[in-house]
Amino acid sequence: MTKVVFMGTPAFSVPILEGLIDAGYEILAVVTQPDRPVGRKRVITPPPVKAAAVKHGLPVLQPEKISGSPEMAEIITLAPDLIVTAAFGQFLPEKLLQAPKYYPVNVHASLLPKYRGGAPVHYAVMNGETETGVTIMEMIKKMDAGGIFAQEKLAITDSDDVGTMFDKLSLLGRELLLATLPKIIAGELTPIPQDETAVSYSPNISREEEAVDWQQTATAVDQKVRGLRPWPIAFTMYQETRWKLWQTSVLAEETTSAAPGTIIKRSKNALWVACGAGTVLAINELQPAGKGKLAIQEFLNGSGQKVSEGEQLS
Repeated sequence: MTKVVFMGTPAFSVPILEGLIDAGYEILAVVTQPDRPVGRKRVITPPPVKAAAVKHGLPVLQPEKISGSPEMAEIITLAPDLIVTAAFGQFLPEKLLQAPKYYPVNVHASLLPKYRGGAPVHYAVMNGETETGVTIMEMIKKMDAGGIFAQEKLAITDSDDVGTMFDKLSLLGRELLLATLPKIIAGELTPIPQDETAVSYSPNISREEEAVDWQQTATAVDQKVRGLRPWPIAFTMYQETRWKLWQTSVLAEETTSAAPGTIIKRSKNALWVACGAGTVLAINELQPAGKGKLAIQEFLNGSGQKVSEGEQLS
């Protein structure tokens, strides 16, 4: 039985871990991030991967920093055949990368060398890509730069957001990993170097990146909203109040000469907002600061009663 140390943290990683379990790999340990405070009440919550590991009775390691930690020494002592990572969230030191008998293998949610980094799915949706995919790759010290074992593409539709894409890519990554590992173990696959001339990056999303720029076209703003949903959520400012934008739509038949960011119409189901190049975006669902998510009709009948046409969002 092939011995595996699995390293992952968010919900994306769970189907991949459970796929390895179902396929009969011996999971020596599951390594994940420490429990963190979550939500408004800051409740200390285990990562989804920890919850899955506990459910399956697997040993869990949670180093604050893996490099030089007792947990790293323990992993090396376990002498795994493979280390498999999927959105673990920390760099692995060279000594750990050399620990497995075969390879340290990573499941990355992009078609490398495109979108190296921590937010490949966010940027794929925000940038209006029509497809992305998963890459099974060798981990090396440089971020997401190792050779490629296998890739598979996946379409991005106009209705997809980060949440739907994560779900699809997680399942695709699981199936591709399970199809690829036996070939790696049998020596039938060696990693193919990435094309360094085609590299692009997807750094973790900053607070500045979450802000809507109304100078962009309605299509670009809608892509940003979908590319930041369900986390961390795009926002705009109305006077001194932050609105998180949960649902928007492009009004392709409408044009306007109003300045970008102007509320040009209050309708029953939407606020129409002027965007760049004379395009128009409908806000269908938002979340005012300190409140829950609201459909526009509910918002305009409640705390948004005073929102008027001609006012400016920034």
